[in-house]
Amino acid sequence: MRRLREILEKVARGELTPTEAERKLAFLPFEDLDFAKLDHHRALRKHFPEVIYGPGKGLAELERILSSLLEKGDRVLVTRLEKEKARKLKKVFPSLEYHERARLLFSAPEGVPERGLLVVISGGTADLPVVEEAALCARLFGNRVERLVDVGVAGVHRLFAHLELLDQARVIICVAGMEGALPSLIAGLVDTPVIAVPTSAGYGANFNGLAPLLAMLNSCAPGVAVVNIDNGFGAAYLASLINQLPENS
Repeated sequence: MRRLREILEKVARGELTPTEAERKLAFLPFEDLDFAKLDHHRALRKHFPEVIYGPGKGLAELERILSSLLEKGDRVLVTRLEKEKARKLKKVFPSLEYHERARLLFSAPEGVPERGLLVVISGGTADLPVVEEAALCARLFGNRVERLVDVGVAGVHRLFAHLELLDQARVIICVAGMEGALPSLIAGLVDTPVIAVPTSAGYGANFNGLAPLLAMLNSCAPGVAVVNIDNGFGAAYLASLINQLPENS
C-alpha cells in the first residue's frame, strides 16, 4: 500500500503522468497465497487477466484462487480442468460456466466482441477438443470467432468451399493432427497470420503430435507460427494479441 500511495501522490503533484503511473501499477506486488502468487495486474501488461492452469492443483487450492479472483473483480479462466473438479467448483461458484469438451471453467463473457474476425479451422473431428479450447478462449479474450471444422487435406474441396470466410479472417488458428499439412496449405491461400496447432490425434507414427509439430515448424509457406502440441489456449492468446493491433498496422 505504501508504494501505491507514493505513485498516487506523485500523480497528484504532477510528477507522474497517468500513463506513467499505469505502467508502474502494472508491476505492483502480487497476492501471495503461499502455494500461489496471483498476478491481479496482469491485464494491465498483457491485455488479459491471469489464466489458471488446472492440473496439479487441489480442489481447496482452486477454491482459494477463484475466491480471490472473483473478489477483486477479475475474469476467471481455468484451463484443462477435469469434469469432476469443475462440478464441485460450480457448486461453490455457481456464476461460473464449464465447457466439458474444451475442459474450461470460466466467467461468462461480457458484451459482444468487437475485435476482428478470428477463424479456428480443424483438419478432422478428432481435433475438436483443441478446437473448442482455442475458439472459446479466443471468444473470452474478446474476439469474434468462427469455427470451420473437418476440412483437412484428405478432402481439400471441403476447405475450398469456404475461401470467402478465410478472406475475412484477421487471424487464422489451424488445428491439425496426423501429418499436420493443413496449416501450410492454408498459409499459401491467405495473406493473414496462420497460427498452427499440432494435435496428438493420429496413428503410431504421429508420435503423439510430434510428427505434425515438426511438419508445421518446417512449413515452406510463409506466415505460419507454431505453438505446442494440443495448445489451443496458447494459440488463442497469440491470436488475440495480434488482433489487438490496429487494422492498418
